[in-house]
Amino acid sequence: MPKLKSHRGVRKRFRRTASGKLKRQHAYTSHLQGKKTADRKRALRSSALVTAADQKRLKKLMPGKD
Repeated sequence: MPKLKSHRGVRKRFRRTASGKLKRQHAYTSHLQGKKTADRKRALRSSALVTAADQKRLKKLMPGKD
């Protein structure tokens, strides 16, 4: 059986943590920065974890280390 390929879009957007969870970046950071407060922009810079509801679906698209 051939090797499974990972979904390229998912692979570019998510990283695995050491415990196997998926890490993501926040949305709304690429443009229209003038209307956003400094506090909001600072909070959006930090990474976040993918919710448990989406973890299972996204892990299927990223085969390999589980």
